[in-house]
Amino acid sequence: MSINPISQPINLHSDWKAELSNCVSSIDELLNQLGLKPHDLNATQQAARKFPIKVPQPFVQQMEYGNPNDPLLKQVLPITSELQVDSNFSTDPVGESSFNPVPGIVHKYRNRVLMIISPNCAINCRYCFRRHFPYDDNRQSKQQWFKALDYLKTKPEINEVIYSGGDPLAANDNFLRWLTGELESIQHIKRLRIHTRLPVVIPARVDDQLLNWLSNTRLKPTVVLHINHANEINTGLSQGVNRLKQAGIMVLNQSVLLKGINDTSDQLINLSEKLFDAGIMPYYLHMLDPVQGASHFDVPKDSAVEIFNQIQAELPGFLVPKLVQERAGETSKSLIL
Repeated sequence: MSINPISQPINLHSDWKAELSNCVSSIDELLNQLGLKPHDLNATQQAARKFPIKVPQPFVQQMEYGNPNDPLLKQVLPITSELQVDSNFSTDPVGESSFNPVPGIVHKYRNRVLMIISPNCAINCRYCFRRHFPYDDNRQSKQQWFKALDYLKTKPEINEVIYSGGDPLAANDNFLRWLTGELESIQHIKRLRIHTRLPVVIPARVDDQLLNWLSNTRLKPTVVLHINHANEINTGLSQGVNRLKQAGIMVLNQSVLLKGINDTSDQLINLSEKLFDAGIMPYYLHMLDPVQGASHFDVPKDSAVEIFNQIQAELPGFLVPKLVQERAGETSKSLIL
């Protein structure tokens, strides 16, 4: 990977909130930093108006300067293909609107629920299955969160809560500490899972405050990162993962199979190897959720199975993620392989 002239040493003591506030928010700014022109990538302001561009500076610094096909850049750059309407794709690809019993809660699976902690993300991935999610209807004050907590109290079958979003770690630690404390008081809840991309794109997010509340709860915590390509893994991320694991927190990864980004066995094998080197266990490899605006990322099922079989032939079993697909109306993920 060529050196990016804007790259700087990873600073784990930087202010993650400041980095979150100072994300790149224009196509021109992003491409200028990478020595590229909009016409090089068919970039479009119209797609950015429909779903804004947002990229933290540490993630930009991981991109290859001058490379219009950089796999990290292609995950975040709005292009004209997003404007194509595909009848097989929808604005609610996994049917979450039918499982939103109270604001802030998505309850699709019997024994676990998602809590939409924050409407904000650190990064706007162009394939995001929640790019059309009604976050305004799920914005919560602390007082309103009590309604969600009351819902959990009435469902003794629920033993796991998943912090989701947006990105749950975009919320401040005081709130996360408070909410986790409230969950602890519900005796049938045993596990806490956090689905986040923030430590990947802003490694400084794994700080003392986060580790303090996350390692001092009776709930068994697991952090599930979202990394699609080996180039996303750097020293800062590895150090953050090490801190999480030293605090007794399991760290897993889920990826999305994306055309033109990670749709070869070599790329995915390299990803699994690099994840393990960084102390992260591969967990899921998702088929693309059919969200409107992302059809150009879709990998056909037959191709996905062929790629997966090649991975399975090369890697030990513990480094092979489960190939899964989430379908609207079903109460569990469907195992492809």
